[in-house]
Amino acid sequence: MVEKLISIKNHTVYIALGSNIGDKSKNLIRAIEEINTLIGEVTEVSSFFENEPQGFKSDNIFVNACIICKTNLNPLATLKELKNIEKKMGRKKTNEVYKDRIIDLDIIFFDKLIYNSEKLTIPHKEYKNRSFVLIPLKELSPFLEN
Repeated sequence: MVEKLISIKNHTVYIALGSNIGDKSKNLIRAIEEINTLIGEVTEVSSFFENEPQGFKSDNIFVNACIICKTNLNPLATLKELKNIEKKMGRKKTNEVYKDRIIDLDIIFFDKLIYNSEKLTIPHKEYKNRSFVLIPLKELSPFLEN
């Protein structure tokens, strides 16, 4: 019998998380658990940071964090699973770009991939302009440059 050696690459994906509705910290923890189950092993979690909403007005403060996850999924499959988690947790799809949300999950980096499509841009095109992403991201990876 001939055995095939199958090599499965573990991709490293950095994901930003945010919530400003309900029990925000609990929402982030639930999302991290879902990611760990559906996408891949969450290997690192930043501290949770409180932030004022950016890009819109709201009385609800955000709680944000970043995680590092190891996955065998490709970038578009990872995005699809993140959107499914958002929907499962109760996020409503609207035409508004910025609004209150129970959960927001964004791919920031996927390995060292540079990717641009209608559905997904990697690295995330706005991450350098968002302190609520940069602060937890630098906690996980202090070597990252602006």
